[in-house]
Amino acid sequence: MIQTIRSAWKVQELRNKLLFTVFALLIFRVGSAIPVPLIDTNTLSTWMNQQSSSIFGLLNVMSGDAFAQATVFALSIQPYINSSIIIQLLTIAIPALERMAKEEGEEGKKKIAAITRYATVAIALLQSFGYYTLIKANNLVVAEGIWPAFVIIFAFTAGSAFLMWLGEQITEFGVGNGISIILFGGIIARGPSMVTSMINGVRVWATGSTSTTTASLHPAFIPLILVGILLLVVLVVFITNSERRIPVQYAKRVVGRKMYGGQSSHIPVKVNMSGVMPIIFAQAIASIPATIGMFVPSAQTEGSGWNTFLKVFDSNGLIYCVVYFLLIVVFSYFYNTIQFNPVEISNNLKKNGGFIPGFRPGKPTADFLSKVIGRLTMFGALYLAVVALLPAITGNIMLAFGSTAGRSLAIGGTSIIIVVGVALETVKVLEAQLMMRHYKGFLE
Repeated sequence: MIQTIRSAWKVQELRNKLLFTVFALLIFRVGSAIPVPLIDTNTLSTWMNQQSSSIFGLLNVMSGDAFAQATVFALSIQPYINSSIIIQLLTIAIPALERMAKEEGEEGKKKIAAITRYATVAIALLQSFGYYTLIKANNLVVAEGIWPAFVIIFAFTAGSAFLMWLGEQITEFGVGNGISIILFGGIIARGPSMVTSMINGVRVWATGSTSTTTASLHPAFIPLILVGILLLVVLVVFITNSERRIPVQYAKRVVGRKMYGGQSSHIPVKVNMSGVMPIIFAQAIASIPATIGMFVPSAQTEGSGWNTFLKVFDSNGLIYCVVYFLLIVVFSYFYNTIQFNPVEISNNLKKNGGFIPGFRPGKPTADFLSKVIGRLTMFGALYLAVVALLPAITGNIMLAFGSTAGRSLAIGGTSIIIVVGVALETVKVLEAQLMMRHYKGFLE
């Protein structure tokens, strides 16, 4: 990776792309430090840190702590991601959108992109209003009236819309997928605060303090955590690059005096086609009880029904982990079903004179592809579930030895998958650009 970046830096055009990407990330981080006016950000940050088991903990990680500090980019790129997912699902469900995407070519893609942008603004407005309602219910707005509400809601919405535009600029003038790069930057930005938390945790353990704001951490767990993160990165890299190659043979055709076809190829099928999306969906669904409990006053009363219910669905509890595990498996199958259509691929192979050796074209080929996808999806779902639950398991083990800092690792697996995936994707883009500019090495 480092060698690829060095080689890219020597090419003027690629150096400009890298500099533009870095500059865009700097703008993102500056905006993530500018608080929205009329909000008690100090109290909000303390309160948000106590809600790490809810959906707000995931949103805070994706935004690089901007969500907990109510900055201009507090919503980060989440509205655009949600909008893209919704439009993608609607494209399959609504025939008009499906025809627009498949039959109108580049013009259809532009229309779908425009619809996605409008949907992003609408979702950002809805989330901004919900965020304002949340902080107002907890008396964190320092002014009353319609004008403060207007300023806060539209500041959040404008920040999210600007990030959407910035991501598109990175895609066009920078390297890789701009939305993924921004998500990557937000997660990486939490690195220094995580290191600081670990240092403070060791100090709390050493002094024997019973601090309610800082979790204790035994020094012996630090090397174990670092080694565990490295091994997890290796696993994520291995699975991300793994694929099943289904062989395809094309029949020979005689056109005039020339013979075409007869070559062999393959269909590459990723072991983990769905990426991190099943984890994000499962995290959002599994966090609903804790999120609802934040709006119910009786949930904070010891012994009440809501309080007992929330303890059962604690993010490090057994029931939560089982539900989380099952949701990841379900969403993995659901997402892969949307992405990979065996019947459509089988029909395309048949039209182009291709076939899978040992299987007749048509239904037998579609059944074989469905069987292969089912097996790969199960393996990919188990992999995602293990990576997502490993931090929670580690946290419980650390808690058994008196270190409460393990609770902060609840969504570390998701972050690692996103960071590693974006890094690998960016390196592949740079390598492809370098390959286009070094024909000599390619031909040799």
